[in-house]
Amino acid sequence: MAIAAALVAVLLVPPLLTPGSEADEGSQIRSLRVLVPNAPGGGYDITARTATKAMEDADLLGNAEVFNLPGAGGTVGLGRTVAERGNGKLVMSMGLGVVGSVFTNKSPSSLLDTTPVAKLIEESDIVVVGKDSPYQNIGQLLDAWKRDPGAVQVGGGSSPGGPDHLAPMLMAKAIGLAPKSVNYVQYDGGGELLASVLGGKVAFGVSGVGEYRDQIAAGTLRVLAVTSEKRLPGIDAPTLTESGVDVKFTNWRGIVAPPGITESDRAKLVSLFERLQKTPQWQEALQRNGWTGAFAPGEQFGSFLKEENTRVATVLKELGLA
Repeated sequence: MAIAAALVAVLLVPPLLTPGSEADEGSQIRSLRVLVPNAPGGGYDITARTATKAMEDADLLGNAEVFNLPGAGGTVGLGRTVAERGNGKLVMSMGLGVVGSVFTNKSPSSLLDTTPVAKLIEESDIVVVGKDSPYQNIGQLLDAWKRDPGAVQVGGGSSPGGPDHLAPMLMAKAIGLAPKSVNYVQYDGGGELLASVLGGKVAFGVSGVGEYRDQIAAGTLRVLAVTSEKRLPGIDAPTLTESGVDVKFTNWRGIVAPPGITESDRAKLVSLFERLQKTPQWQEALQRNGWTGAFAPGEQFGSFLKEENTRVATVLKELGLA
């Protein structure tokens, strides 16, 4: 079904290549389209819109259009990006979740088929419940989970193999539960997950901290634990390791472009995101969203993607999920 959806998207969505060529007009990009491969409100979406707004505000980019093409854990958008061979005016916001989805959805396209532009951020996941949840702390949640794994549903904004899926699977393994016993409910991004957590449709959710900052501050969500090595500023919650769960987990996000773009277009895209790092607008966004800057340009990001591809495949096999 994932493959069919990807093919339909490639066939039915109009070409993204803008008529005319700006590629040779100076060293800067004047316009850019940014494909987000999940629904509005998810981590890829927030990262894309935050980055493009910072670029526009800092006068690095004349115009940016961010659009969503969700489906199959991000692999529909990936297929579309790969199909746009040679289009130097399109990039895709992506991350660890798409790496895993390639395996679990048996995608015909891989991130290794794209042109790596830049790794942008790293981000902790959080274990979160609604304000009316009976679980007041992580210990209460883990006790209930161990008593009856199937009755404690966990929601995540990733398809199997993505960060919001891998984190609770690693948690389960660390407390002695078989990952296959975990009742995981998949949502297409943190935006869709939020309503289910608030409505009590899942016992708890796992998502990136930047997606729920406003709800946490407003008191509608309660964070029970964070997956990072250290506690997060502004989040009143222990780490998993503090809570006796031997798990440290960090998500990441970046930007890729279609294959076959010119060396000139590739250099311009890498330079654009490199200059973004130095702007006060981006630095403020990192702090506001609880993101850690983790910039890795071009070939360096490409090497990282190869390593992550191998690592995720190994983890999924170890967990019996691939």
